Amino acid sequence: MEVQAVPKVFTAIAKVMAELASSGISKDRKNDQQGYKFRGIDDVYNALAPLLSKHGLVILPRCLSREVVERQTQRGGTLFYVNVDVEFTFACAEDGSFWTVRMPGEAMDSADKATNKAMSAAYKYACLQAFCIPTEGDNDADATTHQVAAKPVKAAAAPLLLGADEAKTITDLAAKVGVDLSRICTAYGVEELTQIPMSEVASIISKLQQKVEAK
Repeated sequence: MEVQAVPKVFTAIAKVMAELASSGISKDRKNDQQGYKFRGIDDVYNALAPLLSKHGLVILPRCLSREVVERQTQRGGTLFYVNVDVEFTFACAEDGSFWTVRMPGEAMDSADKATNKAMSAAYKYACLQAFCIPTEGDNDADATTHQVAAKPVKAAAAPLLLGADEAKTITDLAAKVGVDLSRICTAYGVEELTQIPMSEVASIISKLQQKVEAK
């Protein structure tokens, strides 16, 4: 039986993930206002740049939307609150295969840096989730905390879940090696494949690919 080749972008993602699994990106920066530790965007760039180059993987951003709202600080100043919706294409330089990850980003700034911060936040969390980068502590983001006037609190966004295309890729690979999909669902504590977070897709596909190659 002919085995369909798996797009090499997943192999490249898995290789970057494997190297980061042993080193991670520690939270060496500290929020001065609230005292928590976090990983800055520069930490992510510095850790990822050599690995992306080594494994022929590129990450290309595309901003789908941008919203700006002016808010007032408790002291009467103005803050620009920006939300962006960004797609990041993870592309393999070897065969041109690619995978798209979509991530929101938000930030506040009193000058002209809010959009830059929001884009950086979207990139950072897209990479942290796509590569499952390990660390310790809480997953807080910003180095500074702005005090804004009271506003209604919005519900937190739901996690990005595995879509139909991703589910089909996993289903096809599992069928080739005789892996029961219910075992995968049980391993991630869900009832259906499409309830698995997108951040786990590269790891699942990598494991199934290894079984296909070993078969």
